[in-house]
Amino acid sequence: MELNRLLVFVVFLFQMRLSGMWPTELVCDRRLIQKYVAEAVDMEETLSQCEELPLLLEPVHLPLVGLNLRVWKTKTNEVKTQEIHQVLIKLMDGIAAAQRLTNATCLLVRLQQLYEKANFFLLHLRNFQGQEQSVTTQPENVPKLISTRNLRTVFWTYVQLLQGKLNFLFYDLRKDSCAEGHQPGVTFPP
Repeated sequence: MELNRLLVFVVFLFQMRLSGMWPTELVCDRRLIQKYVAEAVDMEETLSQCEELPLLLEPVHLPLVGLNLRVWKTKTNEVKTQEIHQVLIKLMDGIAAAQRLTNATCLLVRLQQLYEKANFFLLHLRNFQGQEQSVTTQPENVPKLISTRNLRTVFWTYVQLLQGKLNFLFYDLRKDSCAEGHQPGVTFPP
């Protein structure tokens, strides 16, 4: 199982490198975040294709991803990025815990896809900020956690993160990082 995960991760990195998509393209092309939100909703909907959707035997801990827009606007982009970074790490921990608690192949495949998508954004945040594991965890950046045994909640936490904090962060970064008149598909060097 671990060998399969490693192989999928290597293939993912290889594809990301071949795609030539720099992190600024992800930020500057507004359509991309909407595409990823739609994919996330579709992933959650495909759970119904699995034979059964049992509750997990033990609860998993997920980050709260709600957004108070008034408070959000007072934060710097660096603080917002660090906050989302920590949320993604906690979300990935929750997804990994859910994977350990289920043995249904169909669910494991969906959870692995979700883990890879969350990891995709984590890598892009690190690349965009030029941070290689250097994000500092300050007490105010540690996300609050909820416990759930419902697999749909795991998927909806990811959807809400994309629609909320990540979408607003990209909007703020777009103002600072993208050239006026940026054409979709045009990439900027890092």
